[in-house]
Amino acid sequence: MSVRKPDIPEALIAKWQHVVDLTANIAHVPSSLVMRTEPPDHSVLVSSSGDGNPYRVGQSFMLDDKLYCHAVLRNRDELLVRDAHADPDWRDNQDLEHGMSFYIGYPLVWPDGTLFGTICVLDQRHNRTAVLHRELLQEFRRLIEGDLALLIEVARRERLEGELHDSLEELERRVAKRTRELTELNEGLQQEILRRNTVERALLQRERELEEANTALRVLLSNVESSRAEFEEQVLRQIKGLILPHMAKLRQTVGDQEPDRSYVELVEANLQKITSSFADKLVSAFEGLTPTEIEIAQMVMNGQTTKDIAKALSRETSTIDFHRNNIRRKLGLDARVNLRSHLLSLP
Repeated sequence: MSVRKPDIPEALIAKWQHVVDLTANIAHVPSSLVMRTEPPDHSVLVSSSGDGNPYRVGQSFMLDDKLYCHAVLRNRDELLVRDAHADPDWRDNQDLEHGMSFYIGYPLVWPDGTLFGTICVLDQRHNRTAVLHRELLQEFRRLIEGDLALLIEVARRERLEGELHDSLEELERRVAKRTRELTELNEGLQQEILRRNTVERALLQRERELEEANTALRVLLSNVESSRAEFEEQVLRQIKGLILPHMAKLRQTVGDQEPDRSYVELVEANLQKITSSFADKLVSAFEGLTPTEIEIAQMVMNGQTTKDIAKALSRETSTIDFHRNNIRRKLGLDARVNLRSHLLSLP
């Protein structure tokens, strides 16, 4: 028998909305979706808000072999369809009703391994940009599955809190009953009065212990909420510090020529770092830099020379040297310290 999963709160839906909108913008696709699976239905839970997206929240599909997401859920693996019109397995799938012949999707699972749904992007043409950003979609998949794990943990703690509350109430009932019994037995007997006083002292001690247990539980629950808020703040802060400086250029058509290729490499490199503690320290170190200085600093970390950076940014080498000197000054480095080694060694 499957255990009922917690509902998805509105705050988390809003966070996922930001994820699908960001995915659609970076991958240049009209549709980026988070789908919820409750067999036999497969429905749109979150849909990107850009123009040209035919899918709306709440729209439901019957799971069958003619649905892209059905193959993702069945195989629990990535599905990439470059052109459904040229693929005999998909030339009659349901999404072609909307002209969506291109698809990339990944399964989403709860911590216990049961299927939650899918995260996917769709387009009306073969989208090379989306193919290049598959790692981005995989990273957002891990982010959503992390949110699902956090929901399960919060629900587990709430259940334990309820069980503890019930146990405390039962203990209090037993204590009250025992007190009444002792009072009845000890009435009129001096020796029994002394005994009752001893019992009452024990009960007072137990009440203090129960109060301490309640206090500890409240602190624990407060820490859970604080940890969740810190986690969400850290993710958003990392995205803001490491991705957004490149958004303007990433919205351009991505091809094999410079400088577009370098910006794609930067985004991919940053996304690999976004879940590590180093990425958060690096964001703090970059807070005093301009967007151009951040781009150049990250290219230096990737091992690109001044000449490489100048070519990628279509700037003169003297301009790049000027920015590198500004970076060193803001980081408090003297001429003896290698800039790339310093950036890579940040704690």
